[in-house]
Amino acid sequence: MSVDIRSQAEAPEAAPRAITLTVNGKRYSARAEPRKTLADFLREDLGLTGTRVGCEHGSCGACTVLLNGAAVRSCLMLAVQADGQELMTIEGLADGNQLHPIQQAFWEEHGLQCGYCTAGIIMSLYEMLRRNPKPSDEEIYDTLGGHLCRCTGYQDILKSAKLAIKLIGG
Repeated sequence: MSVDIRSQAEAPEAAPRAITLTVNGKRYSARAEPRKTLADFLREDLGLTGTRVGCEHGSCGACTVLLNGAAVRSCLMLAVQADGQELMTIEGLADGNQLHPIQQAFWEEHGLQCGYCTAGIIMSLYEMLRRNPKPSDEEIYDTLGGHLCRCTGYQDILKSAKLAIKLIGG
């Protein structure tokens, strides 16, 4: 069976779909290309650039956001799949100029260097601490295990996570 590559390359893209979603408490109505990832939609269409795209395979965790309260890799999800859903990105964590305690802990413990992976790590920690404000070291390691950081060696990230637990009252 032969495949006509030219006809596939020239095939018209599906028309953009209207979607409505709530991001960081604000309702958005937009049109999304059916093949556009949620990460790209957040960055390009909504201007929320705190969510990073590292590997585009869900391996690095940089693109982690909360979908209906659960941590998800936004590079693995299409924007149209978020239609009608509630999202939280790193931009929704702080209260105005007041850092969230997890962000404060990362600042105090130097839990970042280049910062590329930081938003995803913080969002995963936030989700974990909402479920369990007093996690064991094992639970912290499991949560951070899904994230790659090329700069820090992870020790300052672990110190930041433990300080965040104290600041939150765990």
